[in-house]
Amino acid sequence: MRIQPRQEILDIWRATVRSCWQNGEWHWGGRSGSNSISDAEQLLTLLLPAARVPVLSLDDPDRADDEVIEALSPLGSAIEIPRRMISVISDYFTRYTDETGTPIFSGGSYLTPLDDGPELTEEQRSLDIVDSFAVSVTLTLATIGFVKVYRGTTKRPDLLAQLDALDAMASVRLTAAMVGLLRSFSTFVFTSTDEYGQRLCDMINQDELPRREVVAALREQLRDTMASLRSVVIGSGRVTEDLDSSEMLFECGWSWGIISGAEDVPTTEPTGLQREGSAENAPYLYFTVIAMDAIEDLNSERTRLLGLLNEEQQRLSRALQLRWELTRTYWATVATFDNRRRWPIEDIPWRTTDGDRTDYYTLQATSLAVKGLVAGGRGADEEFGRIAAVLVELAQRARITRRASLDEPALLLHAPGKRVTLNDDTSKPIMTWNVNEYSTVLLQRAATVAGLLSNARQRSELLELADEVWDHLLLRRIPDGQHRGLWDHAGGAFPGLAPKPDAPSWYLTQRVVEALVTAGQLLWERPFPRAGRLASYAQDLIDEAEYLFDRELMRGTFAGDAMQRSMRSIRASLRRAQLLVDERPGTAAALANNLLLLLNDIATGQQKASEGI
Repeated sequence: MRIQPRQEILDIWRATVRSCWQNGEWHWGGRSGSNSISDAEQLLTLLLPAARVPVLSLDDPDRADDEVIEALSPLGSAIEIPRRMISVISDYFTRYTDETGTPIFSGGSYLTPLDDGPELTEEQRSLDIVDSFAVSVTLTLATIGFVKVYRGTTKRPDLLAQLDALDAMASVRLTAAMVGLLRSFSTFVFTSTDEYGQRLCDMINQDELPRREVVAALREQLRDTMASLRSVVIGSGRVTEDLDSSEMLFECGWSWGIISGAEDVPTTEPTGLQREGSAENAPYLYFTVIAMDAIEDLNSERTRLLGLLNEEQQRLSRALQLRWELTRTYWATVATFDNRRRWPIEDIPWRTTDGDRTDYYTLQATSLAVKGLVAGGRGADEEFGRIAAVLVELAQRARITRRASLDEPALLLHAPGKRVTLNDDTSKPIMTWNVNEYSTVLLQRAATVAGLLSNARQRSELLELADEVWDHLLLRRIPDGQHRGLWDHAGGAFPGLAPKPDAPSWYLTQRVVEALVTAGQLLWERPFPRAGRLASYAQDLIDEAEYLFDRELMRGTFAGDAMQRSMRSIRASLRRAQLLVDERPGTAAALANNLLLLLNDIATGQQKASEGI
């Protein structure tokens, strides 16, 4: 992998501090202004790597890396950096809490009017949106973890009081975000003969089988999921229609906001007011993937080990986990529906039941397919290799790894991006949500799937794709000025596509950081896949070295102090090679080769000595 995640993250940190920290104050807002999502993404540009990559942690000044301190030096010394971060994060939670103590989850300036439609009202811009719930889960977990570790490094009463206040604010926002996700879950039921059912069947029916046969097969594969949907009893997403009918089909996932008519979620934790919903009761693929990733943060190893959730939050987390599992099973089943010819996800572009189609939806569906393959125990190199092939094709179609021509429609995925229409409870369009994260999502998916492959060659090919996507993203960095080193200047990769911006997009910059963190975790946490033939070759070399070593021991070759030291060194190297043969067979083979040469020299020396030469 040519990408250097650690160095790139440090460079982004330098650019972020240069852009945001001016005259001793943190400046909020980016290209789209200031809102609850953009400002959280701005913070996560710093906090996400610090929370997930141990060598970049900020919560213990005594263990802070020198390069980390240097990158953030405008904020102060190793001791001052976490204190400044406490102040900035506290400011965020205060800004996005109203006078009643209710956390604000509005889309604000990220929401845009319909084509030829009127400007959005303040009421529309203040509607709660799933993206804000999801990013708040990630931000608050990072904050609570930061506070928990940092609290053990100080005894100053004033600082401990600040930490207690920040922890309380983060906990309230976390609970409110979890409640919001529970009230935004949707189960959309329809018949196989209406327009939604026909589109779904056309999408999954790659073998052109009779519709009735396809419906029966899909219902059979989703039988357990349909039965489990009856367990959804709090929030939204409850099934009231009769799914037992052989003609009924469904979709499940997250709508763009709180479902219209969603009931309040009972909780013993303070969350403020639970606002009325206005979103249609239908899942959106973009918001479903965003919500799924946030729920994974709730159930991550770090969350469990640090005990970041209290008892009530654990109860809400279990309710969200049920929805996560139902959604994962549903979308993975649909995306990899058993066909002789190909999976539906391999039939690009993905088509949704409302008639929309785009390569971006295929890219999002790969995330849900991978989650299903991993959790369902179906994941093997053959299955992940098929997903990898889809990613390679998506990179070509988006002109990331192929030369682009002027005015190609494919370039619109990058700028202005995919516009998602948001409907009210009557399915009437009311506003739009713009998505231009295609390249960063592709980079993250490539790194994720590469980490799941055990075949070294396939893994290397996918990492090569990740490098090519990164080369593309490097062209899109803002080249100069105060915001240099941040994103997004799409015209840098596709001349003429978009003008050079005068402010950074925290939406895309945070996603670049998230992709780099995923790539870093691939190198930091996951072992290199065992190559079968190389491991076998290395084991053969080790076996021969052990045999020759044992034979020299039988001859009494290792007499004398110098030879005894040599014997101990050879024995230690043999042990080291044997330990490495599974995870690093190439290294084990190199060690064994060196030992064979050394043993040959020893045997040759003994022979010459016996012959008097």
